[in-house]
Amino acid sequence: MAGHHFHVHGAHDHEVEHQAHHEAGHKTHHGPGLAQQVAIFTAILSTIGAIVSFQTASTQNQAMLSKNEAVLKKTEASDQWNYYQAKSTKGNLAELASRLATSPDKVEFYKKEVERYNLEKKDIQKAAESLEAKAKDANEKSERLLHPHHNLELAMMFIQIAISLASITVLTRKRWLFAIAASGAVGGLTFWGLAFFSH
Repeated sequence: MAGHHFHVHGAHDHEVEHQAHHEAGHKTHHGPGLAQQVAIFTAILSTIGAIVSFQTASTQNQAMLSKNEAVLKKTEASDQWNYYQAKSTKGNLAELASRLATSPDKVEFYKKEVERYNLEKKDIQKAAESLEAKAKDANEKSERLLHPHHNLELAMMFIQIAISLASITVLTRKRWLFAIAASGAVGGLTFWGLAFFSH
């Protein structure tokens, strides 16, 4: 199979090529015919559609990565708060033990334990709050990344409609269909622009 090229044509592709070849033979002195205009139009729109499709997928993937990071940081923060709670429980038990102890050495030992647990709790609390802040930032980033996604999807829809209508134009030779296809292309480009500027 090496060296062989494999290319798939749709039904409308054959008709576009046939019409372009037919018009090239009969209307060379009049400039490009309808089929050639449609071929150029669909080629340009297909290229733009590929770019829009890539941007749509890329935006969605980045948003999902940020959302995953938010969930991960939230889970880590939850673990830190559980750790904080465990230190609080141990500190409370050490405080109770210092009150119940009869030996001055034991009382002093448990009081130092209470102080140690209180210091450790402060560090754990700072870590948990930092992780919660990171989770919030990642979540907000995910929302920002998804903001243009809807416009990108609408742009892709209009571009696909424009390409389909342009293909039907060649088969039916109805120029008004080409005008509608052009309007669809303008709609697609408009939503693409909105997605770009809202990013």
